[in-house]
Amino acid sequence: MSESEYFVHSTSVVDQPCEIGAATKIWHFCHIMEGAKIGSHCILGQNVFVGGKAVIGNRVKIQNNVSVYDGVVMEEDVFCGPAVVFTNEIYSRSFTEKNSEFKKTIVRKGATLGANATLRCGIVIGRYAFIGAGAVVTKDVSDYALIVGVPGWRIGWVCECGVTIKFQNDQAQCSHCQKQYHLEGEEKIVKQETPVAKKD
Repeated sequence: MSESEYFVHSTSVVDQPCEIGAATKIWHFCHIMEGAKIGSHCILGQNVFVGGKAVIGNRVKIQNNVSVYDGVVMEEDVFCGPAVVFTNEIYSRSFTEKNSEFKKTIVRKGATLGANATLRCGIVIGRYAFIGAGAVVTKDVSDYALIVGVPGWRIGWVCECGVTIKFQNDQAQCSHCQKQYHLEGEEKIVKQETPVAKKD
């Protein structure tokens, strides 16, 4: 991708070769390592680091002071709040080298990571899940789950638009966008497609 097709602030460092999609904006004091993959229409705020084996999808917004280390994968439309903490080693020591043991952390499409949230490596954050500010997430998170606390636990569910939804008889409808959901068991919800009106 030609540099003319994306924006990099003059204070940032982009090591080549790497992949940066069209219309992406990289702001002050960022460092993009060689080999990094960043999609199109992304926004990287001040002081963002992206490792050479990190993958960032299209339309991802990363706020200030976030380090996206090797092994982190963010799918499309992820929102990453200020000072979110990613990790990639389970047993970290300064005097040992464990690059071959880096754990992959996957943040699925549309998920939100609140400011100062911390993610243990090796987990999956589900589609459109919402991680509250300051939460410490130590295990996989279901699609649409609302997670808060230390350690993080699910306190409810959210719509794709981000509004909290309430279930009655395993059914829910978003009060904001009217999307409908069905609860399957205690840890899984499924978005229902709007039924097509029958013709006479």
